[in-house]
Amino acid sequence: MTFQWLKHGKIFDPTDYVSSNEHIGVFAQSPQAMVFNDFVRIYFSTRTRDPLNGKYHSHVAYVDMDKTLRETLAVSQHSIINAGELGCFDEHGIFPFNVVRHQNRILAFTTGWNRRVSVSVDTGIGLAISQDEGKTFQRYGAGPVMSASLYEPCLVADAFVKSANDVLHMWYIFGTGWKQYAADSAPDRTYKIGYARSTDGIHWERNEAQAIVPDALGPQESQALPTVLYHNGRYHMFFCFRESYDFRSAAGRGYRLGYAWSEDMQTWTRDDSQVPAVGSAGEWDSEMQCYPHIFECDDRIYLLYNGNEFGRYGFGVAELILP
Repeated sequence: MTFQWLKHGKIFDPTDYVSSNEHIGVFAQSPQAMVFNDFVRIYFSTRTRDPLNGKYHSHVAYVDMDKTLRETLAVSQHSIINAGELGCFDEHGIFPFNVVRHQNRILAFTTGWNRRVSVSVDTGIGLAISQDEGKTFQRYGAGPVMSASLYEPCLVADAFVKSANDVLHMWYIFGTGWKQYAADSAPDRTYKIGYARSTDGIHWERNEAQAIVPDALGPQESQALPTVLYHNGRYHMFFCFRESYDFRSAAGRGYRLGYAWSEDMQTWTRDDSQVPAVGSAGEWDSEMQCYPHIFECDDRIYLLYNGNEFGRYGFGVAELILP
């Protein structure tokens, strides 16, 4: 089966709102959808600068769109989840923010960021719960439900969770380490996709340090933002990947979309030919495609993703053409 995609282009640009909405900053990264009866809510991470040090702080917002993803109905005007506490794993922001319905509750699995000294950041995965149909979320606790461990020493992040038969299945990333590739450069990180499962969203069983998606670029490939859909008897994973260093501006080394399929959620066959085409020169996704999210809505399958400059100018959508 060969996937065919209809690209609908960019559907949300944060620069349209940054001057009129204090909760929207630059970037609209990692769009992740939750489908309601008559609209789709798309959560994303945006950034504002800390006036004390000038550094970015990531926080969560959302946009409500009609179910064709062509009309914007509302943009959040309030904080979705409060900032992390001083010294905690999410002190300096949340990115991404994955939402799932499970046992009549709406859960969010957050990636919390905190700055370090010898390297730039570390991350962990937190849990939050909504009591108002996804408008706001409260942390289950101040700490993470998954973080660095004996065999996954850093950068546990990017949870995508599916609920099936009262079991929560998580695909996430774990860091394999940091390396300084040039004497005059800061260390860069490498991370791979792993799998875990839970019955309560709090206690997770994981096969530690077992990368489940084969590399296409070799050991220094960094894989991020897995998202999984079950369709026609298979699990389909979309993710993004890049070189581990010199990826921010060097042509051909930045993020692009990847794909793999599985029949058991854990053993994956990779085939990157199945992703939407890169945009033509000058288009919003011509230089980069990253942070994908696959979902179903009214018998259609959509793939949200960010484009150039890591989502600085928003996100777009491609639709899978079904037979």
